[in-house]
Amino acid sequence: MLLEARGIVKTFGNVRAVDGADLAVEEGELVGLIGPNGAGKSTFFDCLAGNLAPEAGSIRFAGLESTRLSPDRHARLGLARTFQVPVVFAGMTVLENAMVGAFLRHESRARAAQKAAEALEFTGLAGQAEMPAAALGTAGRKRLGIARALATEPRLLLLDEALAGLTSSEIETAIGLLARIHARGITLLVVEHIMEVIHRLTRRVLVFHQGRVIAEGSPAEVTANPEVIRAYLGRRAKRGEA
Repeated sequence: MLLEARGIVKTFGNVRAVDGADLAVEEGELVGLIGPNGAGKSTFFDCLAGNLAPEAGSIRFAGLESTRLSPDRHARLGLARTFQVPVVFAGMTVLENAMVGAFLRHESRARAAQKAAEALEFTGLAGQAEMPAAALGTAGRKRLGIARALATEPRLLLLDEALAGLTSSEIETAIGLLARIHARGITLLVVEHIMEVIHRLTRRVLVFHQGRVIAEGSPAEVTANPEVIRAYLGRRAKRGEA
């Protein structure tokens, strides 16, 4: 098992954002994580990646106890993530942003630049390498977040709504990118609201609601689950989103 979380609890005051959540991901999988806004998915990601320490539960990554390891220790073990709101270093170029990830494993600036350039080429940003990262639009910033994560040479990549806010054509491009990342042997755990993406990319989906996993199965199985329809898909269908 590459990543295993058991009984994860994270609270903020009286709010139980993650309430006994479990997760298991095998090496080589591409797993979807869906659920309504406010279900605790991003907070759960924060716990898995070391950005937040849970109050209860345990996490193991790559065979090691990682519940309270720092984000950089997680990254060195091979766990990288992107964020729901893409983060860029606005005063740096696109290449320099990707180099931040590459420096994790390469002290040489030249080697880090080479690895960063390879990540930009892979994500379709090579032509924008020398432009300021602040000049990128939403799609470009999301791709840059993925490129920076890939530059750390991860075994597992956590993608937090990497396709949110993109146009239809940008979504098509992003789906192809995620498929190519997975084809390179990188395990993916993907938080996504666009059900078409979930159906096209994943074979196994977990449904998060009120801080815990309420269903698991293939995309077809979870979308037909009455509890999932009540908690998530029904309300989205009424708004024409599912």
